[in-house]
Amino acid sequence: MSDLAWVPQSCTLPTEERPLRVTEWDALLSERLTSSSRPEPLRLHLELTGGPGVEERMRDLVARESGCCSFFTFTTVPGEERMDLDITVDAAHEAVLDALAARIAEMQP
Repeated sequence: MSDLAWVPQSCTLPTEERPLRVTEWDALLSERLTSSSRPEPLRLHLELTGGPGVEERMRDLVARESGCCSFFTFTTVPGEERMDLDITVDAAHEAVLDALAARIAEMQP
C-alpha cells in the first residue's frame, strides 16, 4: 500500500520510517502467512508457518510496532510448524485494522 494516509495520528513512528515498517510486515507475511480470519470486528487472526528465526523475527517486529502504535495489542502463540498472531484494536482504531486486513487479503492466493 503506497498510500499511508490510513496511518492514524496516534502512531509515533516517524513518517519517513513508515514505508520501511510496512515493507517489513509485507516481507514477513508474504513469506509466512498461511491464513487470516476476522473472528471479531476488533480482532484479526493470522496463521504463519514456522521455521528457523521466524519466531524471533515476528516477536521483534511486534515489539517495535507496539512501541509506536500503542493502539495495537499483539498476542503471539509460537510453535515449530505454525505460529498464530492475533492483532486487536479498540473501537476507535477499527479502520486501521480494516486497512491491515484488506492489505493482507491482497497477499493471499
